Order: sequence, then structure tokens, then C-alpha cells
Amino acid sequence: MAKQQQIIIRAWGSIRFNFQSLVVILLTVLVIGAVYLAGQSGHLYEDSHSKTQTGTDDSTSHCDFFSGKWVFDNESYPLYKEKECTFMSDQLACQKFGRKDLNYQNWRWQPHHCDLPRFNATALLKRLRNKRLVFVGDSLNRGQWVSMVCLVDTVIPPKLKSMHTNGSLITFKAIEYNATIEFYWAPLLVESNSDDPVNHRVPDRIVRAQAIEKHAKHWTDADILVFDSYLWWKRPIMKILWGSFENSDGIYKEVEMLRSYELAIKTWSDWLEIFVNRTKTQLFFISMSPTHKRGEEWGKSKDQNCYSETEPISKEGYWGSGSDPRMMQIVEDSIDKLKIRGLKVQMINVTQLSEYRKDGHPSIYRKQWEPLTEVQLSNPASYADCIHWCLPGVPDVWNELLYAYIFN
Repeated sequence: MAKQQQIIIRAWGSIRFNFQSLVVILLTVLVIGAVYLAGQSGHLYEDSHSKTQTGTDDSTSHCDFFSGKWVFDNESYPLYKEKECTFMSDQLACQKFGRKDLNYQNWRWQPHHCDLPRFNATALLKRLRNKRLVFVGDSLNRGQWVSMVCLVDTVIPPKLKSMHTNGSLITFKAIEYNATIEFYWAPLLVESNSDDPVNHRVPDRIVRAQAIEKHAKHWTDADILVFDSYLWWKRPIMKILWGSFENSDGIYKEVEMLRSYELAIKTWSDWLEIFVNRTKTQLFFISMSPTHKRGEEWGKSKDQNCYSETEPISKEGYWGSGSDPRMMQIVEDSIDKLKIRGLKVQMINVTQLSEYRKDGHPSIYRKQWEPLTEVQLSNPASYADCIHWCLPGVPDVWNELLYAYIFN
């Protein structure tokens, strides 16, 4: 009997020991779980806070922003009023110069599988505090720069902003943030005889395809660089100069356009690889901006163009003859090579989404720099600008795309 009692006591002690161990293990698991959840909660708060401040979240980095459709939205667009932008350009102020149909201002770009982050001017200015955002390129890139200035202009008090021009460089400054949004005129990126920001229309265009330093010294310390260069290359043959404009012993050679463009893009990419601070500078290249000069391409007669157009093209995948995918491929190949060498350049592909917007050009509603002839006045389509874009309008969406990538 005593022996049986001892066995029972030992068994009960063993059970009690195992129960106590189980309790300790459970408590340990609960403590670890609580710590983990607290940490996750902190991350969730940070993510939510970040999204609130910038209008973006991590999901945007996995979305194809460039595939979508235009949606008419006169409640949330335009993002600013033409008359309220202090630094609006007369080349782009279509309403000011008589355009009555203003629906071109109310179209929102809607990606197929996600939403484009809402542009937050204050968040961008905070990101740009003590920094330089520089657009480098031609008049289309200048139009995007004007758009960006207009997008932030209304949230800055009049006495806390300024505009300054120094040769090819125009600088908008948000004084409170010590932030600048700049444009540098370099229509071919490399040096050319079209580099004068005012007098650049020359009949015989000449390019120094292997020289970029004269321009690049103005961008070296920029924090964000946004490039474009297509329009000024659109001719079958380019004259290339090996040598200097100042010396008479230079060698001139006529080169097929695509080959000369490839030479220039290589010069540009080589400069980026050597001189850009990879830990500081974000790099972007804006793809080709379409033109709408041939009405027959969207069902109108051959003598028509963007003049009097008031609606976007609805056919998905529409691609006009004005956009050259071969040029875009040259840039993409160069960007891919830079990526292999450890330098990231983000292509902002605005081409397809802008192809639809035959209604978005200034047409005849812009400042005319030279008096119009009677022949022109009798045929408005003959002097319609089907290259640049009205503001507010298409370039605002380009900047919404840029904004999304700056924050992601």
C-alpha cells in the first residue's frame, strides 16, 4: 500500500512539473507574440502615416501606371486654375488666348489595375527641402517644368517664391523650403548650335554628339534630374561636328538620325555613370511626347490636324506616326546598360497615354510670336500647334507620374 502511494505521489509530481513547464512555455509564447505585434503595429502606423503625408504607398511600386485610360472628372480636375498660376507660359495658356471648350482640363488618367497617387504639393515641397529638382531638355520638358511650378505655386505665399533666369537656366525657388524647381534648355542634351534659349531656330542644325560638359556642369549637384530629348532630332539626317564651334578645323559629317541620336545618348549615359552621385540623385527620362498633325490617322481628312479637336481618341492602343519607337528603344537600351553598371534611371513612359490626347494641344490658342498672314488666318489648321500641350492638361499627369516615382 505504501509502495502504491509513493508511485501515485511521483506520478502527480511529474504531472505537476509538466503542467508548470507548459504554463511557462505558453507565457513565453504570449510575450514574444505581444512584442512582435507591437512592432508590426508600429510599422503599420509608419506606413499609414507615410501614405497620408505623400498620397502614396508601397503598392504603387508594383503597378503599371502607364497602361490605362482617360476618365472625364470635372470634380477633382484640373489640379489648379490657369489664371491662378503666377508663372503660366503664354505658349501654353490656351484659355487666356481664346479657347472656349475647357474639357481638356478635366481628364484624369486612370491606370487599369490601381490608382495614380493624388498630387500633394506640400508633401513634394517637404521632400525637396534644401534640394534641386532640375528638368533638362527642350520646350516639351519646359512645358512639364511650367506644369510642376503651377502645381506647387498655389500653396506658396507670394512673398515666399521667386523666379530667376540665368542664360539657359530658369530657377523657381520656394524660399521657405530652400527648394528649387529648375529648367535647363538643352534640346539635344549634347552641345549644338541650337543651345541659345531664345535664338535657337537655325536652318542647318549641327550637333557635337560627344560633348555635354558645357550643359552638364549646371546639373552636377542636382538631387532629382528629369531629362527629355526627341523632338529636335526628328529629321532624316543630322550634321555631326567632331571638334569645337570656336575652331575652324573641326570635322563635319552628315549622319543618319538614329545613329546620331545613339551617339548623343551614349555621351549622356557615360556622363551620368561617371559624374552622378548615386547615393543622392534620382534620375528620370521622359519618353517621347506625341504630335497630332495627321487627322487621317484617327478618322478625319488628310488636311485636318489637332485644330478643333475636343475629345480624346478612344481606341485603345492608338499610336500615331509622329512617335518613333526606335528612338525610345535606344534610350531604354542605354538605361538597361546603366542599370547593369549600378546606376538606376527611371523611364517615365508618357507616350501611349498622351497619344490619346489629340484634344490637349494649344492649336491656335496661344501667343503668336510672329504676325499671321491672311492665308494663315483663312486656314487655322495651317498654323495650329499640335506639338505642345495646354495647361492645365496632359503634362500635369506626367508630373503626377513623376511624383509617384519620386516617393517610391
